[in-house]
Amino acid sequence: MIEQHYGTGRRKTATARVFLRPGSGEISVNQRPFEDYFPNDVLKMIVRQPLLLTETSEKFDVMVTVRGGGATGQAGAIRHGIARALLEFNNELRPRLKAAGLLTRDPREKERKKYGLKGARARYQFSKR
Repeated sequence: MIEQHYGTGRRKTATARVFLRPGSGEISVNQRPFEDYFPNDVLKMIVRQPLLLTETSEKFDVMVTVRGGGATGQAGAIRHGIARALLEFNNELRPRLKAAGLLTRDPREKERKKYGLKGARARYQFSKR
């Protein structure tokens, strides 16, 4: 049996299932190379954050399955999942991850549209006459 550590990450409507396996530091997202999946450097940085913080980027191969949301939401979900999987690997990393805010699930969601209005908060223009 392969030794692996699992973590689920979520942000907005994106859900990521993250598996950490001992390896050389390769990251694959939905069976595609990480560099191809996220062309934006900022998103790549967001995903690598927990690995760089805990100095484990060369220790693990990261396999991710992510669904839902857009690119930013998916990157945030993967970051959350990697942080949780690292905790499963070594619970002593918790203070460092917690201090960086990587274990907190970002609760912000899209607000629903309300009836009688244009959007969640936008109203139709009011005219007295």
